[in-house]
Amino acid sequence: MQEVLEAAISVLDPQRPVLSVAAGRTDSGVHAAGQVVHFDAAGPIPAERWPKALNGRLPPTIRVRAATEVPDHWHACFSARYRRYRYTIHNGRTPNLFLSAWSWHRYQLRLDDQAMEAALHTLLGEHDSSACQRAGSRRAHARTTLQEVSLERQQDLITVELQASGFLYGMVRLVMGQLLAVGEGRLSVAAFERRWRTRARSEVREAAPPQGLCLLRVGYPEPLFPEAAWYDAQPRFQLKSPDPPPVPEPFREPANAAAVSPESQE
Repeated sequence: MQEVLEAAISVLDPQRPVLSVAAGRTDSGVHAAGQVVHFDAAGPIPAERWPKALNGRLPPTIRVRAATEVPDHWHACFSARYRRYRYTIHNGRTPNLFLSAWSWHRYQLRLDDQAMEAALHTLLGEHDSSACQRAGSRRAHARTTLQEVSLERQQDLITVELQASGFLYGMVRLVMGQLLAVGEGRLSVAAFERRWRTRARSEVREAAPPQGLCLLRVGYPEPLFPEAAWYDAQPRFQLKSPDPPPVPEPFREPANAAAVSPESQE
């Protein structure tokens, strides 16, 4: 996306080389409803006219929803206070073509959303999250601060939202892979918490696919754009007729599982 955007900017403002900076990186196949980008412009186009000008030169898969002028010291990435992601799971038996490009279809078992929500809330606060970091990260450390989390089920759709000051490379997809194991009864809430608290990266093998993930918004100290343009720009699907898969067997802890005190591993 960056190369396509910069090519469009350079056509409109050819006076200087274009370098755009995004608020965060996303894996291939991940959606972004509220990505924020900054760049320097030397031409006469005012900020409010950039969206229309750019959208006329961008492919239909990329749209600029708003633009504003910011001070020279402002930075799309470093000035951000938080990033918020949403992951959508389609937990119905029957495939849905209108959902497949925006969700992870899990039809085998009805997910235990209450257990998933309990596991999700263990992540709140500042922690070393290296258990949920893919190889290849350039970050100097693996500490993150999860500010807010939520899980909501609407019929056969489950949406999970995570908000943090920053995320590790691949973190949300790895967390979602572990939450799914909790929901299917393959992993207990206690084991989920033990894995990330003890930094057991070798046990975190399952990552959710990219299409269910969306960068929902990026927050800054002062609002930059109209709320309709950035706050919750990803539409929510609704299913009126449930088609639930079978309920999983209750989780049973393996007989040789070791008991670990989460507090002692932080």
